[in-house]
Amino acid sequence: MSHKILRIAPAEPALQNKLSKELGISPLLTQILINRGITSLTTAQHFLNVRTEDFLDPYSFPSMHKAVSRIKRAAERKEKVMICGDYDVDGITAVALLKGVLAARKINVMHYLPHRVKEGYGLTRNIAHIAKDKGVKLIITVDCGTSNHKQISELKSKGIDTIITDHHQPQDAPLPDALAVINPKTKDANYKFRELAGVGVAYKLAQALENSTLLNELDLVALGTIADSVPLTGENRIIAKEGLKRISSTERPGIKVLIENAGLQDKKFTATYVSFILGPRINASGRMDTADTSLKLLMSSSQEEAEGLAKIVEQHNRERQKIESKVLEEARAMIDKEVNFKEHKVIVLAKEDWHQGVLGIVASKLADRFYRPAIVISINDKLCKGSARSIKNFHLFNALINCRQFLDSFGGHAHAAGLLITKDSIEDFKRSINRIAHERLSLDDLLPSIDIDMEIKFADLNEEIIGGLEVLEPFGYGNPEPLFYTRGLKLRGEPQTLSRDTLKFWVTDGNLTFQAIGFGMGSLRDSLEAASGFDLVYTPRMDNWRGSTGILLEIKDIFFR
Repeated sequence: MSHKILRIAPAEPALQNKLSKELGISPLLTQILINRGITSLTTAQHFLNVRTEDFLDPYSFPSMHKAVSRIKRAAERKEKVMICGDYDVDGITAVALLKGVLAARKINVMHYLPHRVKEGYGLTRNIAHIAKDKGVKLIITVDCGTSNHKQISELKSKGIDTIITDHHQPQDAPLPDALAVINPKTKDANYKFRELAGVGVAYKLAQALENSTLLNELDLVALGTIADSVPLTGENRIIAKEGLKRISSTERPGIKVLIENAGLQDKKFTATYVSFILGPRINASGRMDTADTSLKLLMSSSQEEAEGLAKIVEQHNRERQKIESKVLEEARAMIDKEVNFKEHKVIVLAKEDWHQGVLGIVASKLADRFYRPAIVISINDKLCKGSARSIKNFHLFNALINCRQFLDSFGGHAHAAGLLITKDSIEDFKRSINRIAHERLSLDDLLPSIDIDMEIKFADLNEEIIGGLEVLEPFGYGNPEPLFYTRGLKLRGEPQTLSRDTLKFWVTDGNLTFQAIGFGMGSLRDSLEAASGFDLVYTPRMDNWRGSTGILLEIKDIFFR
């Protein structure tokens, strides 16, 4: 296990004491808020007291009036409307949300989800022909469309209007010639919160159309928002916090069955369950076959239908795991042979016939493991598809803009992107993006670090303090779980190695003794027993196992002495 560099947030006692008194909360909790950039009474109150009344006005988007008018006109004229989405959880939930809202208005609505492998991201190249053949008069995109200039021009030439709802960064070109573009990242958006997921933007359109907050739809919106790893701050915090409550009590048969199959029906629902259990299952169908299976599951109206679809989704997820393991193993073997970490600040790997459905997951795991941006490309005869994932201080989308001469197309964000490239351009692209990385990344940027909220003593921990941390939930990107650091500890008793390489032991500072658990840390058992002492990085929790309550430390790193 390689240690990360500890970055302990500087204590701000004066601000800490002031906010602690104003808010009536512990100084420890106040310091965590300060570490998250929450430094005033007003911002702290908004963060701690999440209210659906604080949703922003959807009509703050300049094109919203135009979009709503056009949808209402489609309803009056009984026109056919098509919703075009992406094949990931964000896109699937956005299609389910908007299709449900429009159908409730008796609008003749259909959908189109592209096939990840056969068509790729965004509006498919022949969407104009498909829409014309079906008699569609209005297309609404969700979680895509901002980079589809050509397709939208073709649609317009055939008399088909387009409303774009998206959250991807526009490239430095004019926006597509659509009837309305609703995207918080466009220059003229004037929307106060830029980090909505694709389903979040679709939700704003639905709110405007219905003149309602549509709280019953928040289970879907939270699923897509959390799964897309957008920052859980601002409006996303409201969506996640309120949506998680609704997921656990949802009436949608599809979500219910997913929860039951995962054994989560009696648990307090968290963002972690969405990110690592439900999200990957919903994503699996789009990775292995067609995302329509997961869409039908989310929109299913009966328990029987949902159970049948959930079986297919589970099968796809198992298949995805198997293929992912194989590609990851091959990628690591290539890194051993081909990557020189002194020269390559960005890992670029390309191999024939890698399954396109797992490229993003493999890139993410490589970026985590080697702590540098990773781009994984599947080579085929025509255009090769790649997925990219980045690290904290490297803006991936901006780097791709600077390499655009080698790319057929690309899109994404600071931390994640997709691209299409010809086989002959891969080596030139590899050199170009590494040249950019050498200019923009220092050696320190490539050292994995872990952000610690506070260095504390065991005496600072009690049930009330740990219970108080719950007001910070839901945790996720942009609002990580609090991490603490305690020095000079000793092992008490004999450590145990449990299933899945889990390490469990008792730890003492000489006065207080707590139980600790480290997932994936079983290999450290011998080192722990041999050490004269150690320091811990951890998140404290209340452990309610079998009716007894005690403090449990979930270990993130161990520094042996």
